[in-house]
Amino acid sequence: MQPRHGGILQTTLNNLIGPERTKRLFDVLLIDPVLTEDSGPRVTRANLAQALNMLLFENLIERVPAAKIYVEECLRDGKTIMHDHGAVRTIAMAGMGSLPAGQESITRILRPLGYALNGVYPLERLGMTGRSHAQVDFPEEIAQFFISELHPERFSAGFLAALSRVVSTSTDPLTHEAQVLLEELETSRSLSVDQAVALLPVLVSCFGRQHGEITLEDYETLLAESAEAAWISTEGNAFNHVTDRVEDVDQLADEQKALGQPMKAAVETSQSGRVRQTAFRAALVPRIFRMADGSSLEKEVPGSFLEFITRLPLPEEDSVKKGLDLSFDSSNAQAIFKMTSISKS
Repeated sequence: MQPRHGGILQTTLNNLIGPERTKRLFDVLLIDPVLTEDSGPRVTRANLAQALNMLLFENLIERVPAAKIYVEECLRDGKTIMHDHGAVRTIAMAGMGSLPAGQESITRILRPLGYALNGVYPLERLGMTGRSHAQVDFPEEIAQFFISELHPERFSAGFLAALSRVVSTSTDPLTHEAQVLLEELETSRSLSVDQAVALLPVLVSCFGRQHGEITLEDYETLLAESAEAAWISTEGNAFNHVTDRVEDVDQLADEQKALGQPMKAAVETSQSGRVRQTAFRAALVPRIFRMADGSSLEKEVPGSFLEFITRLPLPEEDSVKKGLDLSFDSSNAQAIFKMTSISKS
């Protein structure tokens, strides 16, 4: 049996979140033995990338009731989850306060962790572009990031004005101290345990809502043209979804439907036929909106969700790339994005 506990990765997380939460994450997530057997003394960029993904996975599970039930079932039954990728939504526009525009707000922290661009996916129906980033040391074993950028110029003037009001108050969570540590990580490809423990919470904070309060009028203006922009206005750069890579997504979908989980009706298949995806519908979360008279209103809006994916190997005749097909599919992605629409289609 492959070892699932130990090494510098466990030490780092123990020091940051305590042994109880660390053990739970090690119990439910499938982690490559090379990472768990690495005894240090330095925390490599790969282990930092793995640790960040584990923390972001935990964060989403706590925010999505259906995902929490699924994880509890896995823990109860001794099953593991292979975290395939996490998805983040960004806005490609200037005037976002001190926050860098678009995907740069995220890729600037991924590059020192060993991530590189792995694919570009036009999401034309949504007015967006998606890009996948894979960790170059462990591309199949450490979760990818799927970062989408909304292109505001493709929408109306009223939409653009509302979006500008929403994001203009954005602040940059990446501190000077964290930037210095990222520069060291990019140069040396490792940090001490103390440095890793100091850096990780700041990196986690980059995956959140960075702007202030929003008005219901602006939210509804965005929602009328883009469910994705409306989602960003309430959730920001939080993980839109995390993904369990499973052997048979169709079987899993049937099992989860039978358990009464809020499963998407259909399984999406890529043009190649090698990537199949489905998901739970997004959790509904309460958010506060400012009204025209200055009062506040609490309203339920779509939050995040858990996705499932099956990846088949690349064709044997592909002499350049080997292993699993780690690509995405524009049609699949746009269908999965509908999980956060108000209609929950």
